[in-house]
Amino acid sequence: MIHEAFGSVTAVLRAYWPVALGSFGMTLVATPVCRWFARRHRIVDRPDDFLKPHKRPIPYLGGVAIFLGWALGLVVAIFDDRIPVRQTFIAGVLVGGLAIMAIGLFDDIRLMAPRVKLVLNIIVGLFLLWIGAGRSVFASIVHATAIGNDPSAHWLILCFSVPFALFIVVGACNATNLLDGLDGLCGGVLGIISLGFFVLALHMVVYNPQDVAGHERIVLALAMLGAAMGFLPYNINPASIFMGDAGSMLLGLNAAVIILMFCDIGIIRWMLGAIMVFGLPIADMTLTLLRRWRNGRPIMEGDRSHFYDQLVDRGYTVRQVVAISYALAMAFAVLGCAAAMFVRTRYAILIYAGAVVAVVLAVW
Repeated sequence: MIHEAFGSVTAVLRAYWPVALGSFGMTLVATPVCRWFARRHRIVDRPDDFLKPHKRPIPYLGGVAIFLGWALGLVVAIFDDRIPVRQTFIAGVLVGGLAIMAIGLFDDIRLMAPRVKLVLNIIVGLFLLWIGAGRSVFASIVHATAIGNDPSAHWLILCFSVPFALFIVVGACNATNLLDGLDGLCGGVLGIISLGFFVLALHMVVYNPQDVAGHERIVLALAMLGAAMGFLPYNINPASIFMGDAGSMLLGLNAAVIILMFCDIGIIRWMLGAIMVFGLPIADMTLTLLRRWRNGRPIMEGDRSHFYDQLVDRGYTVRQVVAISYALAMAFAVLGCAAAMFVRTRYAILIYAGAVVAVVLAVW
């Protein structure tokens, strides 16, 4: 039954368009409402002379609009009989998204100690593991070695999957949070990344329609794409509303779940492909943390060590930097998808390794 319904790209698109359209439409409508509410109650991000160079207070609560759109996309998938997903799993991801959005929203409004936020992120990650995301994430690495033939390898997978999955969840949430520093940057980049995830998931579903997890990856990718694109018109320079930690961390969590689900396949090239699609936030976070460590600054303290801050400080306009970032995100997404879909695993690993070396040299 599933094979007959999803045997082609057009069949998949025909079934899944309500997810993307629902997410996009809800976010597009909810964002100005959230902006009005934030202005009325003075929930705004006030400028300073260092990390917040905008000229006037900008309303927050964009993350709430993004959540509403993203959540509607998941709800559509849960109740649409044409979409073969595990309703309990998608509902669990929805609960996790609500929790991470609430954590970010509290930090936007009241401020939260970085360590407390880190602990809460880990708790959300543990919840995702409990509902089934990332339990076999280490299998991709183990199965690529001779250890994968050992009957006791499943214990090794279980022992290492939990910390590895938590690292992905916490890392992705913080990477997107750090990327949210210029008008239109985080939303546009995550939209491109979600499109890359969708291409990978679509490729796998067309060739294996019976894989329910593949359909869930499509749902999560399209929900993120619709929510990001629905918010972007209000956030491009000059922005009239910010997504705040509530939005950036939610987008990061959604990306983390998709990456975990690609890792659960047990084939390393799909894991590496998904990580490469998410490459720009990873590269920015790595650069930022290394610069802070090198300069003796606290790792959790904000500064202007991001690559986009460096470009702005060198004379590029905000729109130019955002355009460069979009191009880089697209390059990472194309490379991640192409190598995973069309190249044998051994060569894909070499391609990804070469890309990492190129990024390191460019940063240097």
